[in-house]
Amino acid sequence: MPALMLTALTSASFTFFALGAEQPGATAPVPIPPAKRPEVYSPRAMAATSHPLATQIAVETMRGGGSAIDAAIAANAALGLMEPTGAGIGGDLFAIVWDPKTGKLHGYNGSGRSPKGVTFEAMRDAAKLQAGNKLYHLGTVPPAERGDQIPAFGPLAVTVPGCVDGWFALHERFGKLPMKQVLAPAIGYAREGFPLSPVIAEGWAISVRRFAEFPNVREQLTIKGRAPARGELFKNPNLAATLGKIADGGRDGFYRGPVADTVASFLREQGGFMQAQDLADHRGEWVEPVSTNYRGYDVWEIPPNGQGIAALQMLNILEGFDLKAMGWGSAAYVHHFVEAKKLAFEDRARFYADQSFAKVPVKTLVSKEYAAERRKLINPAKAALAVEPGTIPDGADTIYLTVADESGMMVSLIQSNYRGMGSGMMPPGLGFMLQNRGEQFAMVADHPNAFAPGKRPFHTIIPAFITKDGAPWISFGVMGGAMQPQGHAQIVINLIDFGMELQQAGDAPRIHHDGSTEPQGRVKPMNDGGVLNLEPGFPQATLEALASMGHTLKPASTATFGGYQAIRRDPKTGVYTGATETRKDGHAAGY
Repeated sequence: MPALMLTALTSASFTFFALGAEQPGATAPVPIPPAKRPEVYSPRAMAATSHPLATQIAVETMRGGGSAIDAAIAANAALGLMEPTGAGIGGDLFAIVWDPKTGKLHGYNGSGRSPKGVTFEAMRDAAKLQAGNKLYHLGTVPPAERGDQIPAFGPLAVTVPGCVDGWFALHERFGKLPMKQVLAPAIGYAREGFPLSPVIAEGWAISVRRFAEFPNVREQLTIKGRAPARGELFKNPNLAATLGKIADGGRDGFYRGPVADTVASFLREQGGFMQAQDLADHRGEWVEPVSTNYRGYDVWEIPPNGQGIAALQMLNILEGFDLKAMGWGSAAYVHHFVEAKKLAFEDRARFYADQSFAKVPVKTLVSKEYAAERRKLINPAKAALAVEPGTIPDGADTIYLTVADESGMMVSLIQSNYRGMGSGMMPPGLGFMLQNRGEQFAMVADHPNAFAPGKRPFHTIIPAFITKDGAPWISFGVMGGAMQPQGHAQIVINLIDFGMELQQAGDAPRIHHDGSTEPQGRVKPMNDGGVLNLEPGFPQATLEALASMGHTLKPASTATFGGYQAIRRDPKTGVYTGATETRKDGHAAGY
């Protein structure tokens, strides 16, 4: 078997095609792969999450009179319990909400900030000291290669969790049911137990092995020292109690009092800097979503400190090419997609940061004029080994869910602890792990994303939305670190250029490119073209053509390619279509 065949085996439903010679990367037409499961339709409401029980909770919340926001919060709380490998109240939250009353989209940035009482120099010195602890960089870039950087795990990587504040901000504006009622299903499952689903069970076992020597993890996330198995009931009474404090005390039940005090004192004991006041002072913010028009459709993202506009930059660059004529799965399409990604991600590494601390030229970055200049840098026949960020004139384990209700409200919500379960920092008796988003700060003083007290780091999690002629069309997201903007762009292209249905657009084999320059200001800039991962389903002829163009192809696990949920609304009938990721455990359901 040829070596390249191992990178992306063609499934039995595909045919092998001979290389053509008409143009660089030309191959014979590639059939668009069929969906792996049917779409779901409902006339009144829809929910799509990565866990069947969470989807059921969302649907039942709406049946009980709750809004789409109530349902999204209820599902998110359940996912923090049932899928702690991707979410939890120790992490952050972003959302885009279509409000049918105002006929507009609202964005929410629920990312947390660094401790206020530590300087750049003190954090740098602490990071150097803790880099010697192998637990804090296990499985990530070792200290000798990364230079000054906050370790991936441990207390320094923890920023204030923004999830719970996000729940209450969203609920205050769009909720209908009392928060006690909204959180009741998650509290009940935490007390009484839930059975682990297969994909989550695998990730849970990996996290337990990774964090086996971290304090409080075995006591709170294992059954007698081992990870729970698929189908096995798991209870989390500590998390039930914490959620109960939130249900009774509101956001102050988390950000003030016993929970906040426990979080802060534990982190300081472990060598961190967070104070209880850092939690008490936290507030997320409502933001205006940013959009670009792609072939008549408006695609919306949250502006930086997140990476959402990278998807918009990619789409703007690719709009100048006839992707439909190239054909899905062709070497020409994959090549142009990857080269556009390289250009957008170089800007991502250079410019994206907390806009309260750095001037981020968002308007220019997402403009058609800027994309036209960047597009000229793509060689249609050869992969770029290195690219530079654009010249701007002065002047990255996550859950995604989407919910739509009978009123027409649609919610695109993403929430994460970052690396799997997070930092490994699990405060005693609270039942959740804290995120490690602080790892994303650059420990380079003049970098826009440089660490500073009270600052939000560069963020990977991004919800998305598509409108057409001012009306809601699709709420969607693709979770998974740097895969997210790549996945967002692919979903849009699959739907608009290649005419795929909602489920089909998510099931189609995906493109993932790795090795671009990173926003942390560490590790040398990309100078070797990076690595291209293609999911099984791309023809052998495509792989061979891409290799001949200079792309380095390597295999990757299913987890590399992220996870997708989506809801589409028919503008004439109001009927909802739901789609969900076949690579994960979830489903879509409605009524």
